[in-house]
Amino acid sequence: MEKPFAARRRGLIALMAITFLMYAGVFMVIPLVSVHYVEYLGFAATLVGLALATRQLLQQGFTLVGGVLADRFGVRGLIGAGVLVRAIGFISLAWATSPGLLFVAMILSALGGALFEAPSRAAVAALTREEERARFYSITGVISGLGMTLGPLAGALLLRLNFQAVALGAAACFGLVFLIVLWLLPPIRVAAGRLSLGSGLNLVRRDRTFLVFTALTMGYWFMWVQITLSLPLAAERLTGNPEAVGVVYALNAGTTVLFQYPVFRFAERFLRPLPIMIIGMALMALGLGAVAAAGDIGILLACVAIFTLGSILATPTQQSITASLADPRALGSYFGVNALALAFGGALGNLAGGALTDAARRVGQPALPWLTFALLGLGSAIGLAMLAERLQRRRATAHLVIATRPERP
Repeated sequence: MEKPFAARRRGLIALMAITFLMYAGVFMVIPLVSVHYVEYLGFAATLVGLALATRQLLQQGFTLVGGVLADRFGVRGLIGAGVLVRAIGFISLAWATSPGLLFVAMILSALGGALFEAPSRAAVAALTREEERARFYSITGVISGLGMTLGPLAGALLLRLNFQAVALGAAACFGLVFLIVLWLLPPIRVAAGRLSLGSGLNLVRRDRTFLVFTALTMGYWFMWVQITLSLPLAAERLTGNPEAVGVVYALNAGTTVLFQYPVFRFAERFLRPLPIMIIGMALMALGLGAVAAAGDIGILLACVAIFTLGSILATPTQQSITASLADPRALGSYFGVNALALAFGGALGNLAGGALTDAARRVGQPALPWLTFALLGLGSAIGLAMLAERLQRRRATAHLVIATRPERP
């Protein structure tokens, strides 16, 4: 029989491989969706933004279902089923030449992601100890950065054949994930006992601190999804070359790969996770707001670098804070509810990105989208700072009560 430590190590290795292939597959095709459909098929940016928003909203909205099912049945089967559905969605995208077919492909992709996202994140929390969790999320950030680097570059190469080749290449990545799930991922329980389908959600519903944190992280995801829509469109418009999208992603992901782990290790020497996340979100907002002044690709890349530095700080802490606030009796349900922040924040980010881009063209105010992104992101960071202060006061009060409690005779 396999020892628990060996099974845990094998599971974490499998999850790292899965993370790489998932990010490579998604970022192989999704960043090119806006360019392909807007610039080459003549779709309105608002329509494409709505399609991407639909994918985001459905995936993260139904991730709640995936999390609840993970608490009940475990994660392995759900991840395997989800990646197969995602692969079918990308295969259908290869021949989606009308708005209706584009939405069908996005919906299939979303449903697949809804099945595997919360179970995957809950599996990481279940397999890591609390003191090592943030560091592991940082390492997976490096791995996802590699996927984000190689995915768009592979997509740009396949685009020289046609867009169909890009979509099929992305589907192949998720086919490989399915094989890894079958061969390497051990059975993983993410709940204490076999919970009923509603009991985990009841725990979350009564956890006001967790719900406030989830609501405020909508601003983080609102900004984060601009890397899949607004920033690629800005790069293509400034250069007139769709391959500039690959340069933006190479900078974003390459910086993540090189600096994610050392920058995060340096930050955690001095700060707790929540302040690190707040600083990261402020930098993301600054990077997006500065795009308003970008008149050439060099300035745009500098803005992307600032945005990426913020993401390097915010991304692993967002996940580790979620895990630390979650009740260990129902990790799947907690991660499923937290995914609603990405559902609504990401969907609004995609929809607003497309709508504001079109509006900026009509009124001749190119700075409009970027200043809007920055203001919303800074507002969310301020809200998290207020939450951090409240949690600090609560901890101080708890310590005072313990310190002044009389000893029992």
